[in-house]
Amino acid sequence: QVQLVESGGGLVQAGGSLRLSCAASGRTLSSYDMGWFRQAPGKEREFVARIRWIGGSTSYADSVKGRFTISKDNAKYTVYLQMNSLKPEDTAVYYCAARHVTVLKYDYWGQGTRVTVSS
Repeated sequence: QVQLVESGGGLVQAGGSLRLSCAASGRTLSSYDMGWFRQAPGKEREFVARIRWIGGSTSYADSVKGRFTISKDNAKYTVYLQMNSLKPEDTAVYYCAARHVTVLKYDYWGQGTRVTVSS
């Protein structure tokens, strides 16, 4: 089992920045991908960014490329999502998730942290 706890959400004005954190525990993450997803009101949950624990390769949704950066701290078992140039359409509940590198489905999810961007 992998336990994930997000933090760092809040209210920010458009153009501002926030950094989300996802603290992981339960087992070693060396064979896992860590992802950030978000769900806006009335919309389906969507992929935001991913990082592979070993090697650190990353991928991003087109909507956040150039504005968001996913990173990790190996010692702290924590994944971050640095969000810059925030837009009102970034308003959502952001979720951290984990999946083994051999599967497509993310099996472990955090409780979510709310981000609200005011115009």
